[in-house]
Amino acid sequence: MNDRLSSSLPLDADGKGLGAFPAGCTEGQVASLGWNLLAEDVSLPVAVLYETRLRHNLQWMQQFMAAYQVHLAPHGKTTMSPALFRRQIENGAWGITLATAPQVRTAYRHGVRRVLMANQLVGRANMAIVAQLLRDPSFSFYCLVDSAAGVRQLGAYFAEQGLRLPVLIELGVEGGRTGVRDDAGLHDVLAELAAWPDSLALAGIEIYEGVLKEEAGIRIFLRHAVATLRMLATGGLLRRDGPALLSGAGSAWFDVVAEEFSGLDIGQPLEIVLRPGCYLTHDVGIYRSAAERIAASNPVARDLQPGLLPALQVWAYVQSLPQPGLAIVALGKRDAAFDAGLPVPGAHHRPGRAAPLPAPPHWRLTSMMDQHAFMEIAPDDDIQVGDMLAFDISHPCLTFDKWRQLLLLDDRFDVVGVAHTYF
Repeated sequence: MNDRLSSSLPLDADGKGLGAFPAGCTEGQVASLGWNLLAEDVSLPVAVLYETRLRHNLQWMQQFMAAYQVHLAPHGKTTMSPALFRRQIENGAWGITLATAPQVRTAYRHGVRRVLMANQLVGRANMAIVAQLLRDPSFSFYCLVDSAAGVRQLGAYFAEQGLRLPVLIELGVEGGRTGVRDDAGLHDVLAELAAWPDSLALAGIEIYEGVLKEEAGIRIFLRHAVATLRMLATGGLLRRDGPALLSGAGSAWFDVVAEEFSGLDIGQPLEIVLRPGCYLTHDVGIYRSAAERIAASNPVARDLQPGLLPALQVWAYVQSLPQPGLAIVALGKRDAAFDAGLPVPGAHHRPGRAAPLPAPPHWRLTSMMDQHAFMEIAPDDDIQVGDMLAFDISHPCLTFDKWRQLLLLDDRFDVVGVAHTYF
């Protein structure tokens, strides 16, 4: 990947969560500025990533995937940060999963050369973006199809371009999201694919199991995907000019997908690709609950202790103490996810003290506005205007997209790097 491109990017002076810095300062020069979060060298609110925990999570997931002999293509929409994509690939990721053509172009510009677009590619402008990238022979790309109409549009466009596009058939479930629902739909997709042998190459099967909530139903769905892939292989319908693919797994059920897909033999080269993205930063909400289930039921996860660690926090100041029992924090919906639970106070720091203390367990946010959060406290709590609070979050995807850059911190709360985002 292109490390020089990322490190040479100028800091975004219009972005939030930075301190004062000289004109022309680049991301690669951030560590030399000597910023320390606790010393109030950066503007709050600020989103931060803890370097030690990131490294742990990167290594943990790669060890988990290696135990099942499957590939990891983490979903890049979680962070949309090429600096973090680079870290994932350097730690063994097969490639990066993305959701839209512009996301794919951004990843390519920053050196990613293998992309699974876990989505349908629809619309001529989006197809044109991908076609331009496919003219680079070093770029490997897959997208999804789930209808004869979609196949026809892709086939016609890429025939015009003189290119052959690898596609995966997406299987879906009744009431779910995208994906072929039944045998009749699958037959229609296969029939249309057969009409475009020079511009479309059927590479395999993709599913997203996260639309289901119960493990038993998920396992049935996964076995249906395996059976469908076997049928395609037996019928000689899969491309022979490259490996077949079987892909699934969001961040909540990757263990079950690994168990069901691992060791599969279809009589031709096969790459099994799992796509969790939120593992990198983890959280204290929806994905902590998933991790607790995985640790309790999966033997590989039980051996890899400690498990995934929450590595993302948003720090903010206490802004006002307008009445007993209430603190107003300068943190709002513009700064942190709130769709899967409000941020949770994790640490309390008073500038000038040696180190943060754990936030009292009775402190909790009760609501958020655009730039303010309402925190319930006890009337006699030791809390002051200007105190700093660290908040843990649930659902990292919708926190990352509120920041142009996130700061990387070491164990001393020194700023050692920055992760730029492209939402």
